[in-house]
Amino acid sequence: MGSVYKKELRSYFCNMQGAIFSGFLLLIAGIMTVLYNLKGLYPNFEYVLSDTGFIFLLIVPIVTMRIFAEEKHAKTDQLLYSLPLKGTDIVLGKYFAAVTVFLVPVGVMSFYPLILSLYGKVNFAAAYGALFGFILLGCALLAIGMYISSLTESQVIAAVISFGTLLLLYLMNALTSLIPSTSGASFIAFSVVAVLAGLLVWAMTKDRYAGLFTALLAESVLVFLYFKFKDSFAGLFAKVMEKLSVFERFSGFVNGIFDLTAVVYYLSIVAFCVFLCVQSVEKKRWS
Repeated sequence: MGSVYKKELRSYFCNMQGAIFSGFLLLIAGIMTVLYNLKGLYPNFEYVLSDTGFIFLLIVPIVTMRIFAEEKHAKTDQLLYSLPLKGTDIVLGKYFAAVTVFLVPVGVMSFYPLILSLYGKVNFAAAYGALFGFILLGCALLAIGMYISSLTESQVIAAVISFGTLLLLYLMNALTSLIPSTSGASFIAFSVVAVLAGLLVWAMTKDRYAGLFTALLAESVLVFLYFKFKDSFAGLFAKVMEKLSVFERFSGFVNGIFDLTAVVYYLSIVAFCVFLCVQSVEKKRWS
């Protein structure tokens, strides 16, 4: 894993990707700090992090689009798979390199509350609690982008799909609010999710029957629950999506709440995406 990590980390800083990532993040964080803390005279650095979250929509695809897609396109992935390394070592090495690139500008941002404290009173617990949540959010989104990169050999396609996925996650609450709160509307929405789950299994396994079985099984369970607990389905989809919203979970840290369930949720996303990447790598190795 160490050799993969060093190779990936070196590649980020030998081209413009690492610099663009860090530059964009620090630029937006600096602008928000000026607007909120210096010009607006708010002592809350956590508000800066809250409004900086949207930049992940741009910088995460920039960093993650090349993680696997570039090597697939250049056919150098075969050389990587021929090394005496486990799929887990390859994936974790690449992932930790991306996280390290993310932590570089975040490390610079960690000095902002200390600098602001020279000119007023800053709640360090709230500021650094929000910064911790910001790191977890970034790590989860990087894991999602990495998995998407493992599905294609085109960096452009990986970047576009990553951007679209993150945009949907960012707008999840707004989109779900457009869905009627009736039981039938929730049932239809969950049915769409069941179909998407089947498509995901198909994309992972390249087995249409496995994807079809997954979709039918999920739909069968959904139909059973709907007819047994029909009244409970009213507004259920919106509630579930709110709980699963990646960006909404971060709001707890911004409000000064150390949400342990959010920590577990973010780490679960990372673990799940890493697991999916490992399966994708192993499948490619033996195909």
